[in-house]
Amino acid sequence: MDTKHKPKLLAPALILGLLAALSLGYLWSVRDAGPARNSLLSSMPEDAQAVLLVDVDDLRHAPFFAQLLSAAPKPGTDPAYQQFVRDTGFDYEKDLFRIALAITQQNGKQFFFAVADGHFDRKKISAYAAKNGAVSKSAGAEIFTVSVEGASSPISFRFLRKDRIAFTNQTDSQSLLQSAKSSTREWQTRFQRVAGSPVFAVIRSDGLKEIFASPAAGQEFARRAPGGLSSPQLSSLLVQLQWLTVAAKPQNDKLRVVADAESFEDTQARQLADFLNGLALLARIGLSNPSTRRQIGSATRDSYMSLLNSVEVSRLDRDDTKSVRLIFDVSPNLLTSEQLPLPSPAAPNKK
Repeated sequence: MDTKHKPKLLAPALILGLLAALSLGYLWSVRDAGPARNSLLSSMPEDAQAVLLVDVDDLRHAPFFAQLLSAAPKPGTDPAYQQFVRDTGFDYEKDLFRIALAITQQNGKQFFFAVADGHFDRKKISAYAAKNGAVSKSAGAEIFTVSVEGASSPISFRFLRKDRIAFTNQTDSQSLLQSAKSSTREWQTRFQRVAGSPVFAVIRSDGLKEIFASPAAGQEFARRAPGGLSSPQLSSLLVQLQWLTVAAKPQNDKLRVVADAESFEDTQARQLADFLNGLALLARIGLSNPSTRRQIGSATRDSYMSLLNSVEVSRLDRDDTKSVRLIFDVSPNLLTSEQLPLPSPAAPNKK
């Protein structure tokens, strides 16, 4: 079907669901992941720079998750989204179960490949995609391609089974037909460490360089990071890592975040541990400054202080890597506030 004159669609609910879920943070646990989650992870390409998994179905009953959603935008109130739900029978807030996403790079461009489980009305979704996009067949499988508002390239997807969809922004939709290669032992080892986590991210060394070494990414990191967290020294240390696993787990009204940074060099691991301990200390000193309370307000200051007081930095040496583990607790208001500026820890006390 020719899509040249077709209007851009409302972003598919799968994409909306992904973005909403990723905004929650990364979750950590140490229990069996279950066959559904393991099956999603086994579908991830072995050349990925980063892999993220979000088990929305496992999160829905967590008090922290409920508080976060209560403060998040409600797409269900948007008339266009309501029409999309009527047309497709899919509402990500209740119909998305879990999703795994891999970031890859080809010829200097980044792409994603994702597999999602959920309650899908295949008949409605297929009709909607065929009407508003293009449909083709390859090796007996139907490949749907739709334009997404705000995206630089269209999204292609196919049904793997009645409750599972694979989708990608790669122009070569044949990637949807390729049999999944088993992840390498390195990926599997790190997946197992966070096997029971409702959400987690595993980032390889080339992905870390892409995030922290590029000028554009560095500027965005500095814009969003509070105070000293935008330090070039921290970025330099992170770029040298071999792996970074970030996860967390809702605990009542808090989110316990765990980051595991792996390096081949003991010196790099020691420098990172010392830097993180020093950064936390300086931030506490800065927040104890009376002028800081006046500048950012008591509630914001108390939220940051609670986070800093929960910080734990430890070393964990494995056979092949030297690791630094960072643990801290996050309150919902720190994630739902659009901007919570943390002054530089070195800010002087103005009298």
